[in-house]
Amino acid sequence: MLPRETLTPRERMLKALNHEVPDRVPIDLGGNQSGIHKNAYLALARRLNLPEDAPIMDAVQQLARPSEAVLERFHVDTRYVAAGPAASWKGGIVQAERDGRPGCRGRLWHDLTDEWGVRWSMPDDQALYMDITHHPLAGASIEDLADYPWPKGDDPSRFAGLRERALEIRKNTPYAVVSGISGVIYETCWYLRGLEQWFIDLKTDPAFCAALLDKTLRFWLDWFRLFLKEAGDVVDVIMIGDDLGGQSGPLFDPAIYRDLVKPRHERLVWHIREGTKAKIWYHTCGSCLAFIPDLIDNGIHILNPVQTTARGMEPSELKRRFGHDLVFWGGGCDSQRVLPRGTPAEVAENVRGNLAAFMPGGGYVFANVHNIQGDVPPENIEALFDAAYEYGFYD
Repeated sequence: MLPRETLTPRERMLKALNHEVPDRVPIDLGGNQSGIHKNAYLALARRLNLPEDAPIMDAVQQLARPSEAVLERFHVDTRYVAAGPAASWKGGIVQAERDGRPGCRGRLWHDLTDEWGVRWSMPDDQALYMDITHHPLAGASIEDLADYPWPKGDDPSRFAGLRERALEIRKNTPYAVVSGISGVIYETCWYLRGLEQWFIDLKTDPAFCAALLDKTLRFWLDWFRLFLKEAGDVVDVIMIGDDLGGQSGPLFDPAIYRDLVKPRHERLVWHIREGTKAKIWYHTCGSCLAFIPDLIDNGIHILNPVQTTARGMEPSELKRRFGHDLVFWGGGCDSQRVLPRGTPAEVAENVRGNLAAFMPGGGYVFANVHNIQGDVPPENIEALFDAAYEYGFYD
């Protein structure tokens, strides 16, 4: 432990989450929304002279699993533990050719069909991310939902070894224990339906939307019943989320959110809170200002990723208006321009300014605004976390 640090990482995190002032701002890296793309990770490992590959922890986003050497180098206070898929799921990435579609002829694709029946694909010659290439309920009616092969949220095989892994972190390391992303009620609906069709449904067929939302909610209520039984007394933070905002505002009418989505979000959050003392972390990208009072009302504790360059997401104003009710987790650097295109000095200055806005009084955890993308220079990643450490002390 360095001389200026007076707390363990977990003590530091708990103070920040309880709106108390720790010795320094906790730092996060390695989650599904605070991770690092494999290309950026490999470049960073080379810069740090670490002989590493990039094991993938999130196939869709192509995120690497950071090693202990990297996490320790950047003073990261979190360690992640996650449940897995059901043992009955036989999915995995397979190679396939796509002929007959514009831009696909002769290209080799990597396909992954998830437990919901959604197919994600990535071309071999541009292996950056996986995008959806099949929405299994695109043409479904409300009657069809009854016969769809829904995944079973409370399949015990999902949670095999979860408690042991969580306890290993809690008992044998000083770090805060954080879950992987879960509780994706709303987004799963458009994955199944297709985004354009789902937006049409929200306006024209609310009964269908309610029925589909109830199916995804049921999955996550069942999932969390077993997750909390296994690890609810061990984890410090539970991550859930659905994207509600875009660059300039809500992705759909907040009135529709309050009518259709919010009751399901609220039910899930309080279902979780009844089974754990962990703080509930909610992820939504974009300009989510219109939804923040609803999210607080739903019972969440933490907002991520705090997209500071989206409309209305100015750090000091967010802190002033909502800092008593919410912990902000993210918002570390402008990830659209400064982090990928700026100099290391510009990155450090951007971090310093955001810390000045978010850290007073506690209630802040440092992370980049969402995942570090594949084209971010390694020297800028170093500057990002070194500045967070240098400027994040409270003394």
